[in-house]
Amino acid sequence: MRLFLPLTGFFVLAGSRLFAESFDRPIPQAQSATAELWYALACITLVLSMVVVQWLVSRR
Repeated sequence: MRLFLPLTGFFVLAGSRLFAESFDRPIPQAQSATAELWYALACITLVLSMVVVQWLVSRR
């Protein structure tokens, strides 16, 4: 049993390298106008919320 354990590890590693596919890098897609609009709204909302928090904290 101890003799077969290293052999099975070797065959598993050798088999995984034989059937593995090469890595293809993903191609980045262009952003749509809708996505840019939502991103701009999110940025503006974040800045406004930080201004409100600063205003609330400074009042104390």
